[in-house]
Amino acid sequence: MLYWLLKTFVASPLMLTVFRPWVRGAEHVPESGAVIFASNHLSFVDSIFLPLALERRISFLAKSDYFTGKGAKGWLTRLFFTATGQLSIDRSGGKASEASLATGLSVLGRGEQLGIYPEGTRSPDGRLYRGRTGVARMILEGHVPVVPVAMIDTEKVMKTGTKIPKVRRVGIVFGAPLDFSRFDGMEGDRFILRSITDEIMYELASLSGQEYSDVYASSVKEKRVGLSR
Repeated sequence: MLYWLLKTFVASPLMLTVFRPWVRGAEHVPESGAVIFASNHLSFVDSIFLPLALERRISFLAKSDYFTGKGAKGWLTRLFFTATGQLSIDRSGGKASEASLATGLSVLGRGEQLGIYPEGTRSPDGRLYRGRTGVARMILEGHVPVVPVAMIDTEKVMKTGTKIPKVRRVGIVFGAPLDFSRFDGMEGDRFILRSITDEIMYELASLSGQEYSDVYASSVKEKRVGLSR
């Protein structure tokens, strides 16, 4: 209920009037059934603008840190992420990864929409980075199509580390659904998972026009932190 109240009476009137997002490829969005939206990730506001372009509710997998903050700020952050359809996941690997997979599959099992950022984190410089194979495994185990989504210029609205957004138009481009049913039953093959993930990232690069870098965004961020010390 909170999701729809926030979207209908707060996010939609504000975002659609002030930022006037444009949408291309809306005909590729399924009207019903489970589907994964695999998106590039340029800004915090990606998870706000994408739901506005969809009629049905979408849930995102978000790192658990957003749900564990203390005090009033932590409570407000937790409330916001819960209200916008974010699902807490632990990214520490191992059993945590299995739990994250189960969380996503439960959404798909209900015939709902799930949003995933294959890069695993926001781009540090606007480039598109190597995707993590968790999205491929979820596609195969969930037996669902995946729609590639390119967020355009959202980093110009709110760069990482900033708190006040700048007013400018952004875009959302939906690509044609990708069908990987030919790989059914092969979710345990890491080469297949990598192939699927790379195909998704290729589509995202084509849709977004971003320069592609075949390294993980998290590695780039860690290196920058190390150099700044």
